[in-house]
Amino acid sequence: MYRFYGWETADIIDANGLTPRHYYDLLSDIWCADTCAPRMRKDWTKDKRTLGQCSITAFLLQDLYGGTVYGVPLEDGNFHCFNEVDGCVFDLTSEQFGDVVLDYSNCRRQDRKDHFVKEEKKQRYELLKARLANAMATKTASEENLSD
Repeated sequence: MYRFYGWETADIIDANGLTPRHYYDLLSDIWCADTCAPRMRKDWTKDKRTLGQCSITAFLLQDLYGGTVYGVPLEDGNFHCFNEVDGCVFDLTSEQFGDVVLDYSNCRRQDRKDHFVKEEKKQRYELLKARLANAMATKTASEENLSD
């Protein structure tokens, strides 16, 4: 069972034949302190692997599925990013909020050029993207070896 928001209905399939649940599984092994937002890095642990990963994850999933990245306004003035693709709303990093349920309605659209003005965020996104590509290549190679 998954704990991210929208997991029950996140059945969209990308060009790789994968759903957001598949990407959650892959990303769970590669989210790390280096991909966490610097202001949250001291609190990042493997038990809190989605902490500080929202915008880079949402934009990476937008690369894969298209759709729109939205942001839930937070009390500290920041936004928590999530995806909407053809009416399917999902947030792979929502579990960082524990039992708090965010309001995903009437949220503001987020633009990657605004987020990536911060060079460190763009670098974290590139690192996560490269790690995901590597994980997918490794998974494909091991599946091919099993079928031989």
